[in-house]
Amino acid sequence: MESPKSDQMDRAKFKELLLYVASRLLGDPSFGSVKLNKVLFFSDVVHYASYGNSITGATYVRHRRGPAPKGLTEIQQELVRDGDADLAVLQNGRRVQKILFPKRLADIGGFTGQEIETVGLVLKAFKDHTAEEMSELSHQMDGWQIAPMLAEIPYEAIFLYHGPVTDDDVEAGRQLAKTLNKELASAGITPIDAAYAA
Repeated sequence: MESPKSDQMDRAKFKELLLYVASRLLGDPSFGSVKLNKVLFFSDVVHYASYGNSITGATYVRHRRGPAPKGLTEIQQELVRDGDADLAVLQNGRRVQKILFPKRLADIGGFTGQEIETVGLVLKAFKDHTAEEMSELSHQMDGWQIAPMLAEIPYEAIFLYHGPVTDDDVEAGRQLAKTLNKELASAGITPIDAAYAA
């Protein structure tokens, strides 16, 4: 099954991913809606960066505690209504955790091996991170920083970079420009400005 494009949410697939990730996070003391949201977000954007499309096509928006999928509350309520999950709200002092408890196994038959592998890598990478740490990591991403509150964070924002440009970066750019110039010239297209390929 082909992954959806980044702007076309596959609702059924998203529900199954919710159940899958929630089942994998059970037992994690930091599991709650914040950590769940971040695993979903990082899974979708890492897959997009690696393979050119997201896993679910969900739209992620900027919230105070980081990116969250649009319509998540409604989808979780559908899972509860259909008997596929329970939703619990636990309070420990000032800390509130909303936990999705799957009541059935997720159907991952509609996912590719690359998609499940990506989710597994994200879960492994953040296994020992608290929800607060994951929230802080998401706040460091350029996409979250530039989006207004409750606005969409485009998948393409994963490629934004504002760090220093090294001499190696400049040389790699020059080599790429030379290669592209050869290909463009052979196709009869005006090459890239010589200044970039010098």
